[in-house]
Amino acid sequence: MTRDNFWQRLIIYMRPCDSRYEELKKGTIARNVVDDISAGLILACMSIPLAMGFAMASGLRPEQGIAGGAVAALFGAVFGGSKYLVYGPTAAFIPVIAGLMVTYDHGFLVLASLAAGVMLLVSGFLRLGRIFEKVPHSIVVGFTVGVALIIVFSQVANVLGLKENPGYTITDQFIFLFKNTGSAKVAAILMTVITLVFCKAFEKISDTIPGIVPALVFGYIGSQTFWSDKGLVLVGDQYGSFLTGFFAFTPPLLPETWNSKVTFDLLYYAFTFFIIASIKGVLYGHAADRIADNKGSLFSPNRELRGEGMANIFSSLFNGFPHTGTIGRTALTIRVKGRSPLTSIAKSVFIILTGWLLAPYLAKIPMACLAGIFLYVARGMVKRKEIKRIVNMNNYHVALMCYTTIAVPLIGFMPGVVSALIAYSVCFRTFNRKNKKSFIYTNKRKQENY
Repeated sequence: MTRDNFWQRLIIYMRPCDSRYEELKKGTIARNVVDDISAGLILACMSIPLAMGFAMASGLRPEQGIAGGAVAALFGAVFGGSKYLVYGPTAAFIPVIAGLMVTYDHGFLVLASLAAGVMLLVSGFLRLGRIFEKVPHSIVVGFTVGVALIIVFSQVANVLGLKENPGYTITDQFIFLFKNTGSAKVAAILMTVITLVFCKAFEKISDTIPGIVPALVFGYIGSQTFWSDKGLVLVGDQYGSFLTGFFAFTPPLLPETWNSKVTFDLLYYAFTFFIIASIKGVLYGHAADRIADNKGSLFSPNRELRGEGMANIFSSLFNGFPHTGTIGRTALTIRVKGRSPLTSIAKSVFIILTGWLLAPYLAKIPMACLAGIFLYVARGMVKRKEIKRIVNMNNYHVALMCYTTIAVPLIGFMPGVVSALIAYSVCFRTFNRKNKKSFIYTNKRKQENY
């Protein structure tokens, strides 16, 4: 390849504007832009407490979650491969980052994140996305339902109106539910139910105002007036105050003593970040197309890998940590009519603005209200027609879907998905001979392969 061809291809690879914005041209452009910006505002309101919580659970400061979430959302939207995929911190990174922070500091985390970002960029330029995209539809559906279960059980304490940490595994959360049902606060349960009613009702009442907006307003009013004495746990109670001076340039730092163990740890953490980000990004990108019933330009896994590389490089340099696409916030985007990367760009801007301007109000929203929204999102992730499609394949794919649904919440993302893929690879030849249907998740329509 000549030098001129290399630079021409690089420009095509990294161009920020492409067919991912095609939905904005359908109907009234101005209204579509307003819908995307409104969805971005809702995402920002949801993402700030989540980002702070994920950061603290990982052994980092809460403002690092806000900074990293804003930067990752921006670069993921500009350079990513999906119309809908929203970037942010994710629970899969928590134990890995926490383990790193026990021995090292944030400077070493930045170094590992940069290395993972370079790996992602190189993988995207080498078009290795096709390796991660050859995932059977049964695993993707099972994985999506499994994530929905994780979301539901993660909200146990918030639904009950309790401030205690229910744990990070679904087993711990189930035990917490069993032991603390008697301590539940009626006001918190009612707040969750009313939020669900708002979200569901506004699907039919209004095409422009998602039910999440009035649900948040109701939650704020209720916590400050008629339920102010009911002991509702607020966002501020759970995560502390919102900080404003959270942006800072954080260069990578090497440990004072460099030896073989440090080298091994760097490679291990960088490769782990790379694997989690690449598998989740590609799976979530395809899942987003399914959830949105995307009829236009399809998700591009190679571009997604490059986008994740850019997001992780810059988010770590600006006081952050590794990020990837998130299915919960992506599903929320689709539910509130976000239809292009403009939603995530707006989210990035609003995260910064709300951190400075709206923090006192956001801090007074009950956690039970947020729990209702998450339950609403989880409900939308489970699609009967997708499950029915698997049932119409064969018993093998039904079993594969059920296994993935159970394994992802119980043993985690990596073990659950990888073991399901191994089972699929071992049995693929046998069942492919018996059933000529396509089991691969990717759509057969033309896909941008850049």
